[in-house]
Amino acid sequence: MLKLSRKTRLALEAVIDIAFNARPEPVQAKEITARQGVPQRYLEQVMQQLVRAGILKGVRGPRGGYRLAKERRRISVGDIVRVAEALEDPEQDGSGGVSDLGARIVTPLIQSLQEEVMARLDTISIEDLCQKARSAGVDSGGTTATDFAI
Repeated sequence: MLKLSRKTRLALEAVIDIAFNARPEPVQAKEITARQGVPQRYLEQVMQQLVRAGILKGVRGPRGGYRLAKERRRISVGDIVRVAEALEDPEQDGSGGVSDLGARIVTPLIQSLQEEVMARLDTISIEDLCQKARSAGVDSGGTTATDFAI
């Protein structure tokens, strides 16, 4: 069973939230935390990493917040997962003390599966997920979604 970390799920939900609720002004972190039900300080750590990776653009000031750094169709789920997984503690992967069987058989199997999953995630864009949200009737707060701003 594929299990994404909490930070990875939060990063995905935040980027989709920003894309889905896009409007002329940036989406503020407090709006995302209200919709997603997560502490703002926890969200900010993830958001800053997404800004550094070029997925989001941070806008400073009293009406500041976040917007997509590029078009929704050009951001893949795989892009976001890679950024969020880089935030995770490498000690939590359970790879300490690997046997010969683990090193030669199990680890390559897991790596191969991870590569397949990431390849599939790279084919899914944020635009695809926004369309799914619209089709599922997810409320976008009554705003018309814009793609991204320069």
